[in-house]
Amino acid sequence: MLLAIDVGNTNITLGVFDGEKIVGTFRLNTGIARTSDEYGIVIGDIMELNKIPRDSIKNVIIASVVPAVMHSLTSAVVKYFHTKPIIVEAGIKTGIRVVTENPKQIGADRIVDAAAAYHIYGGPVLVLDFGTATTYDLVDADGAFVSGVTAPGIRISAKALWEDAAKLPEIEIKKPKSILAKETISSMQAGLVYGQIGQTEYIVKNMIKESGYENVKVVATGGLGGMIAKETDCIDIYDPDLTLKGMRFIFEKQGER
Repeated sequence: MLLAIDVGNTNITLGVFDGEKIVGTFRLNTGIARTSDEYGIVIGDIMELNKIPRDSIKNVIIASVVPAVMHSLTSAVVKYFHTKPIIVEAGIKTGIRVVTENPKQIGADRIVDAAAAYHIYGGPVLVLDFGTATTYDLVDADGAFVSGVTAPGIRISAKALWEDAAKLPEIEIKKPKSILAKETISSMQAGLVYGQIGQTEYIVKNMIKESGYENVKVVATGGLGGMIAKETDCIDIYDPDLTLKGMRFIFEKQGER
């Protein structure tokens, strides 16, 4: 089996593949500092509790946007899973050509999402990831990553509201019953959710318009992407496991180990 580890700014998402099938997905908090032993024990215990034996993992691939965790995490993989992980980084085969001004500035998560969307859904494709940041990445018909937009994610915007405005409370992020809010909590929810929908529709429309591409498929992923996808016609597909699928695809491009 293959263990795919996606290290994001908020969560570490683990996906276990048996061939092409995802047999388990799990999450850890990125913000908790852990030693290599803690990572090894926690990840191993989570899998064992879900009836996935530790020794069934033969290969591991990691994509990370948080360099600080990488030493402990990779050491844990070597020590507890007895394999050297593949790291998604510059020079690795992805099936995607990055043709932006500085390809090395493009995060591993965005490359993985682009590779998955292009491989699964074809191109041109616009990939939206609703994570800590909301990203919009355009891949052309030939598999070239040509452009990307980065915006604050919903949680970043929410956090700014309740941390920087003294009288605004911390709230649950969800769509309110109506945009015509009548009290503080629903007014914040309306601003956050409908604001994200409006941002999404405007950016998607104009990226497609300025690219000149026709028949662009719009694919969304990320924790809050499902909520946004339900509220707009500009998103064609919501795939919550897109990043993990991209990691499996990239792993297979490296050949047999």
